[in-house]
Amino acid sequence: MARAFWKGVISFGLVAIPVKMQVATETKMLSFHLLHKKCLTRPKQVLHCETDNEYFSIKETVRGYEIAKDTYVVLNDSDFDKVPGKTSHAIDIVGFIDAGEIDPMYYYGTHYLVPEELGAKPFRLLRESLEKTGRVGLAKVTFQRREHLCCLRPFEDILLLHTMHYDSEILPWKELIPPKPEVAKAELDMAVSLIKAMGTSFEPKDYKDEYQEALKKVIEAKSAGEKIVAPVTPKAEIGDLMEALRASIAAAKKEPALK
Repeated sequence: MARAFWKGVISFGLVAIPVKMQVATETKMLSFHLLHKKCLTRPKQVLHCETDNEYFSIKETVRGYEIAKDTYVVLNDSDFDKVPGKTSHAIDIVGFIDAGEIDPMYYYGTHYLVPEELGAKPFRLLRESLEKTGRVGLAKVTFQRREHLCCLRPFEDILLLHTMHYDSEILPWKELIPPKPEVAKAELDMAVSLIKAMGTSFEPKDYKDEYQEALKKVIEAKSAGEKIVAPVTPKAEIGDLMEALRASIAAAKKEPALK
């Protein structure tokens, strides 16, 4: 289990609950190295300064913000610590909203929140209150040199903190709206029937990254000198829509979705 990377308080009204935060997810995928094509040797990454014509290590770098062409203001770690803001050590809840008000598009990260020993009782009170009202806490908190918009929601016996995109970070989509051809009522009814026939429930353990599993087999086959055949790419053909829907419903009934 990952260690807590942030400690502070949940603040709402005049209530302050000491908590600690740790990451809740990790992305798993096969790791590949860049190699010199000629001899398959892993290269060493080096930094080169054109002004001094010398190579240097990452330890010899500083962070600079460009305020004009080739003019920088250098900030060190202590400068970042001096940035004013009440959310540096506090998850500042600005209000409570219905969870359904937030479109999933805005979510991008999940963290676990657990109470420090002194905050166990008010933490439980907040969690159970959110659970009873069906609301989430809309808040702001600063970590990793950024103030995050986030929401707090109950999960089992703890709270989850979901970081969220700001509205200015959502890319425009209205120009992507496709044409709207007429859809017959019979077609819509048939599509609804297919959705119902494929109805299921979400069991996270039933799903895995099948591409990564297939990729491992390709690596094993290539290591053994076996011939690798690429899969056939399915053709995107639009035929008789109603017939395709009927056949899909029949298949779904024969092979019910995971329950």
